[in-house]
Amino acid sequence: MDHSKIGFESQDRIQVTGKIHDFFDRFNIGTLLHQCGIRKRHGYSVRSLTETIFGLPFLGKNFFRGIVINEHAMIGKDAAYDLLKGCTYNWRRLLLTIAAKIHDIINRLTSEEREAVLIFDDSTYDRSRSKKVELLSRVFDHSTGKYLRGFRLLTICWSDGVSTLPIDFALLSSTKAKNRFQEATKIVDKRCCAYRRRQEATMKATEHLAPMVERILKTDIKAKYLLMDSWFTMPANIIALRKHLDVIGMVKKSPKIMYTHDGRQRNVNTIYQMLRKRPGRAKILASTTVTLKDGKPAKIVFVRDRRKKDWLALISTDINLANEDVVRIYGKRWDIEVLFKMAKQHLNLAKEIQCRDFDSLIAHTTIVFMRYLFIAYSVRMESDQRSFGDLFYACCDELSDISFVEALFRLLTLAVQQLRKMGTFCEKTTTTFFDTVIHAALKSVGLPISNLRKSTI
Repeated sequence: MDHSKIGFESQDRIQVTGKIHDFFDRFNIGTLLHQCGIRKRHGYSVRSLTETIFGLPFLGKNFFRGIVINEHAMIGKDAAYDLLKGCTYNWRRLLLTIAAKIHDIINRLTSEEREAVLIFDDSTYDRSRSKKVELLSRVFDHSTGKYLRGFRLLTICWSDGVSTLPIDFALLSSTKAKNRFQEATKIVDKRCCAYRRRQEATMKATEHLAPMVERILKTDIKAKYLLMDSWFTMPANIIALRKHLDVIGMVKKSPKIMYTHDGRQRNVNTIYQMLRKRPGRAKILASTTVTLKDGKPAKIVFVRDRRKKDWLALISTDINLANEDVVRIYGKRWDIEVLFKMAKQHLNLAKEIQCRDFDSLIAHTTIVFMRYLFIAYSVRMESDQRSFGDLFYACCDELSDISFVEALFRLLTLAVQQLRKMGTFCEKTTTTFFDTVIHAALKSVGLPISNLRKSTI
């Protein structure tokens, strides 16, 4: 047996557990759980339960092997299931609050010239092997082009191009009853969060966009643009969302979606054919201004599709934004795809627990996104030199403590040292001259002469 390897693994577990514990302390997650109505009257504390479930993938375990069948687990499986099934627990508020706190830290490290964005997208929540899960429905998977059993996970995240923070989500079933394999079976109070979440699940995805943005902006999360792919970039959605933020999205090539161009209603294909294209292998082919149904203008930028001999169209409600900037900013939308891949492959989204209760799915998805927040925060703190805490501020203080007078004194001292080496001057006369300059400088800024360090001349 390799005892050194076992020792290293044990040390790694201790370090990971310590970082998770520090994260919960740093953001007062125990207090936030209490404020969001996530409480227990007896037994394990809510924080210990949440922290144990939170740390499972970082220790190489899932919910079943780490809690259900683990005889040495710190918590019992019944207590863990009771936490996930709570009807009155406001998991949305918890995720939004933690994300806002992390955003405040990262935003201080972000230049005002960098465009922070909100990103909308959805992904499949696969439960193909399930039969009796609440609100389980038939959903279409765009990546495979097939239908499967599960949900649509509508997510909005914040990104500055470096760090990505999941902020809010909705787990959507089908709006059509015939596509749902199972209806809601749990009896809940209509005033609680569980009832509202079940109502949201049967709404259209586009009906969630504006309310989500409003909730996020109320928490003082700063963003300049809202990014969406072609499934959400419809004129009606753009009109509703531009009231809160400027929108940049991929335009769907549909003959039924019309824009006002040169006083006439035209689809994007017709508009492209009428424009004069840039010659050669230009990446940006053309751009034009259109008018939406609310009477306000928007810019459409046509870009060469590198994958095939075709073109793509991006629409921006900020018409003063340069064409190159429209393309560059929209490139940040890829951050949410990385979020989905990370959550599914490494953070056990949709595959860690096999609960049939809809509230459990909401609670577990929230914990998965909290894991991603933990990773985003840790990576930013360890990689960004401006986030080195007290050391950074100490350096700033060191620089600010060196005043103009002290800097002048240091320069004159160096000059005297150089003159001494030359040996061709009257030291007494030069010293008197330098002292006179220093005293005059101190007097001009209103400082006593005692503030100056003793001369070494």
